[in-house]
Amino acid sequence: MKFKQKFNIDYEYEVIFTHNLFCEDNSTLTDLLGENESKAIFFIDEGVDKVFPSLKKDIIRWSEKNPGVLDLKLPVQIIEGGEKIKNNFQVIENICNAMTEAAICRHSYCFIIGGGAVLDAVGFAAAIFHRGVNQIRIPTTVLSQDDSGVGVKNAINHNGVKNLFGTFYPPYAVLNDSLFLTALSKREILSGVAEAIKVSIIKDQDFFYYIKNNAEAISNCDMMILETIISKSAKLHMDHICNGGDPFEKGSSRPLDFGHWSAHKLESMTNHEVKHGEAVAMGLALDAFAAVKLNLISESTCEDIITTLVDCGFELWHPDLEKRDSKGQLMIIKGLREFQEHLGGELTLAMPTKIGTIKDIHEMPTIVVEEALDQLKAVAAK
Repeated sequence: MKFKQKFNIDYEYEVIFTHNLFCEDNSTLTDLLGENESKAIFFIDEGVDKVFPSLKKDIIRWSEKNPGVLDLKLPVQIIEGGEKIKNNFQVIENICNAMTEAAICRHSYCFIIGGGAVLDAVGFAAAIFHRGVNQIRIPTTVLSQDDSGVGVKNAINHNGVKNLFGTFYPPYAVLNDSLFLTALSKREILSGVAEAIKVSIIKDQDFFYYIKNNAEAISNCDMMILETIISKSAKLHMDHICNGGDPFEKGSSRPLDFGHWSAHKLESMTNHEVKHGEAVAMGLALDAFAAVKLNLISESTCEDIITTLVDCGFELWHPDLEKRDSKGQLMIIKGLREFQEHLGGELTLAMPTKIGTIKDIHEMPTIVVEEALDQLKAVAAK
């Protein structure tokens, strides 16, 4: 005897673009949640708290001036920011303890204000607390507004492996507040632009050449151009999750991870001294050179990719890319095995065949990586 169970679940969430979300007369939250007062707890990245010291008071003032929307529980929680928050499971227990003390339930809201790492860690805690409470993400970096913050994943690191523990738990909503971008350094801004370049290479030729043609403005942190890039990148990432046929990544194909196999490894090798987006930019360049050697793209297409990255202001080399182990083997190559283990199944790498089009390959010969690294080092030295 056997029974077959099958069901489908509809899920939708909004990604809303606004400015100065907690200004007293900003109605974004009221429009989103309605006047049906719900318990809420706020977690704020300590880096954001330092740059916007009035944010806690602004949240409380907004709630007082807009009664009937949020029932704030506990003082606003300030938590550690940056990748280090994802390296300690005790942080997850502390977040869950705070939600327990606030009597947060499945009808409550967990607001997360911060960069991608904070969204990941608090989002993971929210996903496992009571088997999932409503998380409202308020990303504060370009990287989290145009990529990680609009997706359905949450994760923390373990034993040096990036995102080893995680969940697929979509947010209730994502609120992209451009006010937070005004405090970012050029380095932080570029880190997010890398993911926009990535998704343009694999998804949208017109978008790629928009970025290429506006590279100088991007390098100068032109906010008008950046807001356009962020919204377009966010939409492309969302469209892939919705229409790519694999929102919870059951298969081995992972187009949005183009350029990431070496990026993830470089991040861990440098103890996250290299930011995620910086590592992705190097990974995109490395894979572009490799794609030429594998006869997937033309040299002119590769040149367009490299030129765009350089003109936007990216550094394309780090000494650890050529680090070798005691046996003389390139350590970055181990990123291929770790990437395969993370995906499961056979090694599957998304590679461009032209701008806007990709195909999956299942092998990346060491000699190709060696030669691509040589080219990358030479270009970076110019």
